[in-house]
Amino acid sequence: MVRSGSTQSAFQGNRFRRRFRSRMLACQSIANSPKLATMADSWETLKLLADSTRVRILSLLIREELSVAELQEVLDMGQSRISSHLGLLRQGELVHDRREGKKTFYAINRSFDPQGLALMEAACASVEGSEQIASDTANLKRILEKRKQQSEQYFNSVAGRLGKNYCPGRSWEAIGHFLLHLTPKITIADLGAGEGLVSQLLARRAEKVICIDNSPKMVEFGSELAKKNGFTNLSYQLGDIEEVPLQAGSVDLALLSQALHHAQHPEAAVEEAFRILKPGGELIIIDLLEHQFEKARELYADVWLGFSENALYQYLKNAGFRKIEVNIVARESDEPNFQTVLASGVK
Repeated sequence: MVRSGSTQSAFQGNRFRRRFRSRMLACQSIANSPKLATMADSWETLKLLADSTRVRILSLLIREELSVAELQEVLDMGQSRISSHLGLLRQGELVHDRREGKKTFYAINRSFDPQGLALMEAACASVEGSEQIASDTANLKRILEKRKQQSEQYFNSVAGRLGKNYCPGRSWEAIGHFLLHLTPKITIADLGAGEGLVSQLLARRAEKVICIDNSPKMVEFGSELAKKNGFTNLSYQLGDIEEVPLQAGSVDLALLSQALHHAQHPEAAVEEAFRILKPGGELIIIDLLEHQFEKARELYADVWLGFSENALYQYLKNAGFRKIEVNIVARESDEPNFQTVLASGVK
């Protein structure tokens, strides 16, 4: 078939446009491929890791969740400089933040893509033996020890009079709900017991009650009180609720009565409770519902400003408990209107 000059020109133009459109669509498909997207993300991660200060921050956050003020003290840097770097790391999704009252805490984003996490861990590992990182690690250890000492100092100072002073969330209404869960003739571990006022009641019916507390003064006072009241089945041991000095599978019931908000890592305390319980054993938690009364940190050495019902449920679920129940059991009418939540689960 013979085409005229104009017809042939139009035909060639249409063919060129079809080829051009086809190639453009192919290029767009390649650009949008997951492989190239991952490579682009990796380049952005590498850019973030190219700064020594940001690598120092990540090396610390891999070990512990820290506030801006704590990072200032560890790194000996100004607040604005650290906040600027944290902002970039958060924007790049390498870290995430958590508000706790007026404080903001930062931690590694463990849900970041595996390739990005691998790059970050490799960067931190490559400077692990450096003098700067060694200094940061020593400072971090000092900061964490200070956290622990602040809590211990408070409880040492109120040993012997804790039950006489006001304590958020401690009410007979809440304790009444607490006691309803008791089973007679069982072995009970009261974790973060303080003077063990609740355990003094439990010892009247239980086979054995063991109080665990990290304050030497509390342990001393509680032991004397048990002896005074003639409880041969009630004992006190010095220990941390995140590293309970009891054998696995040794108790029937574990209690965390207004103790969890004093833990540095509440999820670890719940996991320890799971460890020491026998199969079929139960954990009961009484604590404050999440609140915004910032002064509780200074007045009562609170590390956490209570917990949401969802947070407590997740702690129990992640530790392996079943038959989990979480309910608000008490509300205070006076300011700051603390609410008490009760959570329980079965191993």
